[in-house]
Amino acid sequence: MAATKLKTAFSVEKAHKTQIKLSEGIILKDEIPDRIRFVAGVDVAYAKDVSIAAIAVLDFNSLRLEESQTAICKTLFPYIPTLLSFREIPPTVQAIQKLHAQPDVFLVDAHGYAHPYRCGFASHLGLIIKKPTIGVAKSMLIGTLEKSEQNKNNVMIRHKGEIIGAEITTKPKQKPVYVSVGNMISLDTAIKIVKQCILDSRIPEPIALAHEIATAAKRKINISANTDK
Repeated sequence: MAATKLKTAFSVEKAHKTQIKLSEGIILKDEIPDRIRFVAGVDVAYAKDVSIAAIAVLDFNSLRLEESQTAICKTLFPYIPTLLSFREIPPTVQAIQKLHAQPDVFLVDAHGYAHPYRCGFASHLGLIIKKPTIGVAKSMLIGTLEKSEQNKNNVMIRHKGEIIGAEITTKPKQKPVYVSVGNMISLDTAIKIVKQCILDSRIPEPIALAHEIATAAKRKINISANTDK
């Protein structure tokens, strides 16, 4: 992929300060319906100089796919560790705006509160769309692990004296995932929802399907690019 250039006025330091300011608005308690009807998965792929966001909306009880949408736009922000949200927000919001179903909660393939500046992509997205979001990442970004006193099956992530997420083993003998609050949900509820969304993969089904949809769209773009040569 060609390197994406930023305006000279851009500052990583200012972006991190923005994340810290945004984190002050994160709601760390449950503001979800008593009965969850739809749960959505969010994933973003890249092809050439474009970003491809995919949203998969599933029935929460059956985990059956109800709707999917994608959005493709020019990648305007380079890959900078800890600043993923600035790169992935634009296509994701475009894809969400296409939805007919209204998800009650979004599972995002990224960190949320478990972030050095307490505002990863899952949290940033939740603040923008004003919906409950959960971060589900494949690796731990910061912190140390410790056993939960309340639930011995959970391993919590602590950073600077604060519990910021949890390491969850969703499938025996497979790698764990790292769950954190995005916005408008408690960590306990986020963990329960992630566990309920597990089918064949260690990755929650909404995210797994969103990844498949994004990958398929990426493949079409790559094939088209090769054909045009």
